[in-house]
Amino acid sequence: MKAYSIDLREKIVTAHIQQKISIRQVATIFSVSKSLVQKLVKQQETDGNLQPKKRGKPQFSHLANTEVELRELIVENYDATLIELCELFADKTGNWVSRTAMGRCLQKLELNRKKKHCGVVKQQQKEFKN
Repeated sequence: MKAYSIDLREKIVTAHIQQKISIRQVATIFSVSKSLVQKLVKQQETDGNLQPKKRGKPQFSHLANTEVELRELIVENYDATLIELCELFADKTGNWVSRTAMGRCLQKLELNRKKKHCGVVKQQQKEFKN
């Protein structure tokens, strides 16, 4: 369901606070639930705004900001599978990531895992050591 507009949220809070109308009556007038009115009044008091909050859980990845470590792992173990890279990453950092997450991260870093590109990786390995 889409969030209520800020205009409607402001009208609800104004009706309760400035016009001294009870929460139940405000809920009836605007055809919303009593708990929504309570939530909006509390949000106005604590946050000072009525912006709708982001929905869902925040996404976090242990692979964020680990570009250098991943590139080192690839250079040292250029023929490793994604599962093996996950295990090596867990040994190195202490954080386990899934095969899918590792694959997505390697795609974002444009580190190709195809065997026919191993020559390119070997060349990068030589450059990295020098």
